[in-house]
Amino acid sequence: MRTLLLVPTAALVLAIAACSAPAGPSPVSGTPSVGLSGEASPSAAPVSAVDVATGEIDEGVVVDVPDAGDGVGVTFREITLAPGASTGVHCHHGQLIAVVQAGELTHYAATHPDGVRVYATGEAIIEGAGYPHEGVNEGDDPVVLWVTYVIPEGEPLAETDLDRCDP
Repeated sequence: MRTLLLVPTAALVLAIAACSAPAGPSPVSGTPSVGLSGEASPSAAPVSAVDVATGEIDEGVVVDVPDAGDGVGVTFREITLAPGASTGVHCHHGQLIAVVQAGELTHYAATHPDGVRVYATGEAIIEGAGYPHEGVNEGDDPVVLWVTYVIPEGEPLAETDLDRCDP
């Protein structure tokens, strides 16, 4: 088992994303470019970062990736759910760290009191390994999630074979 302690999670995830992103066009006009420290960066600086999403969560975060004997894969993904769309019931073999960039996601999981929690724009979502859950867009606007998966190599980002999830 490999365990990483990440605090503050959103800042670390975004810093990693900025450093590992391929070179591309400069940020959209009006979006300030910042260095890895978060300070404004001159346009000619050799390293810059653009904060693409931030979210907050009230508790500390431990990233735990069980059975990662062959290593861990890290994937950054933007997911958009149209109104009425669902992720389907699934679990993860590692952990997922996300920020709701737009909209509201209704999250169904036994880990929430009453089995449901609504995440609004700007909130962070932390999903642990093994438990079945489903995200649904029950609103009228698209939900946009910026997601980081920390999953053992060789495992899918989302497991839909619920027999491979914890009961």
